[in-house]
Amino acid sequence: MNNAVFYNSPVGALLIEANETAITKVSFVNTAERVVADENSIPYRETDVPLLRTCMQQLDEYFNGDRFLFDLPLAQAGTAFQQSVWDQLQKIDYGKTLSYLSLSKKLGNVKAIRAVGTANGRNQVAIIVPCHRVIGNNGSLVGYAGDLWRKKWLLNHEAVHANGVQVLF
Repeated sequence: MNNAVFYNSPVGALLIEANETAITKVSFVNTAERVVADENSIPYRETDVPLLRTCMQQLDEYFNGDRFLFDLPLAQAGTAFQQSVWDQLQKIDYGKTLSYLSLSKKLGNVKAIRAVGTANGRNQVAIIVPCHRVIGNNGSLVGYAGDLWRKKWLLNHEAVHANGVQVLF
């Protein structure tokens, strides 16, 4: 049983990994990483793991504009603080954004803004744990491990499907 699969999305290839009970990783993949993974026989959309199939189905629905909330068991290793940041990320509504400062305030520590940014950047479950919804205090797009063009695409995709309008960043 292979617990990893590639998924081709509108924003490039994603590598999805799972253990026996949860999705553990959804990450953007560059060409060099795909070549190495291909040599290790990670398939594209072919898997006998029900959880991986469910994840790909929900991603299909998300990219088609039919899913606003993911319903998947998740497990990523991190400190208690990182886990609290990732939990808060999942509370940001589809089609909405939140600043790093606002996220720090929600966590009860306005001085933790840099730590919040670091934890946000260490999120290993892209899109599903929507770290792309966190923006700069002045409304600008800042810091995204998957490159800013992907962040912009994801935010515009959500704005169109949630509000019927495209947001220009």
